[in-house]
Amino acid sequence: MGAGEQRYTEAVGRLARDVAGLAWDDLSPEARDRALLVLFDTLGVTAAGAATPELLELRAVWPVAAGPAPLVAAGVTGDEASSCALNGAAACCLELDEGSKYARGHPSAHVLPAALALGAATDCSGPRLLEAFVAGYEVAARFGRATRMRPGVHMHGTWGAPGAAACAGHLLGLDAERVAGAMDAASAQSLAPHFSSAFRGSFVRNLWVGHAANAGLAAARLAQAGLATVDGAAPDVFGGILGTFDVDELDRDLGARAEITRGYFKLHAACAYTHPSADAVQQLLQEGPVDPADVREITVETYAIATTLDSCEWPTRLAAMFSIPYVVAETMRSGDFGPRATDTAKREDPANVELAGKVSLVASEEFESRLPERRGARVTVSTGTATRSAEVENPRGDADSGPLGWDEVRAKIAGLVGADTASQLEALVCDLPEAPSIAPVADQLARLEVAR
Repeated sequence: MGAGEQRYTEAVGRLARDVAGLAWDDLSPEARDRALLVLFDTLGVTAAGAATPELLELRAVWPVAAGPAPLVAAGVTGDEASSCALNGAAACCLELDEGSKYARGHPSAHVLPAALALGAATDCSGPRLLEAFVAGYEVAARFGRATRMRPGVHMHGTWGAPGAAACAGHLLGLDAERVAGAMDAASAQSLAPHFSSAFRGSFVRNLWVGHAANAGLAAARLAQAGLATVDGAAPDVFGGILGTFDVDELDRDLGARAEITRGYFKLHAACAYTHPSADAVQQLLQEGPVDPADVREITVETYAIATTLDSCEWPTRLAAMFSIPYVVAETMRSGDFGPRATDTAKREDPANVELAGKVSLVASEEFESRLPERRGARVTVSTGTATRSAEVENPRGDADSGPLGWDEVRAKIAGLVGADTASQLEALVCDLPEAPSIAPVADQLARLEVAR
């Protein structure tokens, strides 16, 4: 075994020991509160996603076998694989799912479908579900920190898989050695997704999250059977094929920080790379009205990867969510960017098309050098009579500047699913630390009714 392989084995083993023994009551009050808030946000967003026309159409043709795993807000429970796939798609299809700027992706959306499916199958307690969710989030975020994708590679369906495996391993009661093997085996099942699918608006992109959750379940069962060991898959796949892999990030400051306290919540129903630009537009509007008819040019300066979101063609909802010109145009015209901002009528509105065509993106070293701590943008609007500019260092909801608390997330979820359903969901989440069985919770999650 070479020095690199030995270091990886050591790091993944340390991480596995940390999460395999994780207990809910041992977490700090801050971590416990944040875990409940992340869970509330992710479940609320999943319920809203489940009510979209796209998910309704998908469920109509998707055969779901009998089982206890909840399909959130779908009215049914079913088999683990279907639950992971459909809950995963619902969680990310509105682009409102919680994320980590340090992991450069979405740990919660990858882990929660696995937690719900296997938690229901094992009829675990509420605290057990919560600690498995936190364990999976910790692992996913650390694998995300360690991985730098090659240009064009999307992170969905990649490093989230070992997080789902750690979550599943915890629910199955695996020891640290087998959890480590599960994490590595899940890495070996990574997809090789490309951002082009999102740019083109292909719904297949929304299935990648559920794939990672299912890969995590499969890897945990391999480990349970004694068929998964640490073979170096993560450095080979994430480092050798998909990007680069910094093994030291797996166990850096282990125990000194809880990754679940470092994430962000999203207020715009669009890719996180668009959020600084949307916030800057809203700041301009707060300072004074902007008549779109008078706009001659809009320049968006931001970090490099965000400037790849430059499409002015939006055949689907997802394509519009991955277009800064569209997000800027719609936000300037309506003042916000919620789930209805990407409806067909909005995307085909000639006024939006015209205004988006005036948006140009500029990759700025000024903003690039601030990553990952600060994800900013500057929007400059030129009209026939004046030039105005607004800059944001971090989007609203960022963990380091302007984090959202219970009041803000509660308002977000109420706006997505209705006040009554949001209150019901919040009660379910907040009662989990005392819940002796997850079965009735799973049933209630499936029966949530979204105000359409």
